[in-house]
Amino acid sequence: MSAPVLIVIAGPAGSGKSTLCDRMVAEAPGFSRVVTTTTRAPRPGEVDGVHYHFLTPEAFDAKIAAGAFLEWAWVHKKNRYGTLAADVLGPLSAGRSLIINVDVQGVENFRRAGAANALLAKHLATVFIHVPLAELRARMVARGQDSEAEIEHRMQTVEFEQREAGKFDYQIHSASREEDFQALLAIWREVAARVAKAG
Repeated sequence: MSAPVLIVIAGPAGSGKSTLCDRMVAEAPGFSRVVTTTTRAPRPGEVDGVHYHFLTPEAFDAKIAAGAFLEWAWVHKKNRYGTLAADVLGPLSAGRSLIINVDVQGVENFRRAGAANALLAKHLATVFIHVPLAELRARMVARGQDSEAEIEHRMQTVEFEQREAGKFDYQIHSASREEDFQALLAIWREVAARVAKAG
């Protein structure tokens, strides 16, 4: 079994992050998805503890006060999202590989947490997914989850996100779903080899 890794994926809405995470869990040995925490309401079909930990703003505040989050942030100025330290450090210590998709801001917070936590720093690898703007818009429309106004708002966010791409350990220039997945598998093997070498 390969050395445990923590792959943190970011990219614009509609870049295929969730699909890549799902495939890694389904097809790569020893992978689990980190379940993140949010104050937003569940969408149809979403299950608490599977897709997210859904918390009230008050419960989220209590977790912040207790220092329970590895990272958290406001997203689109509406809802908060965060990653509980226990959901990452426990599995890594037990030898399990993890994958998570967060926004660019969240990745910066992971880097900061890694600077203060040797276990996290050793296993962490960040990956940015690039998608051409026209393709992104088409994917968001096809998803049918967001209003036109929401799509416009998300497209404005994309420019900022793409400027941050150079800070990531790896970048995938999105092609087909299969090519993107093969690129991610190659990254995983490289990171696992690096972690194993570090002992």
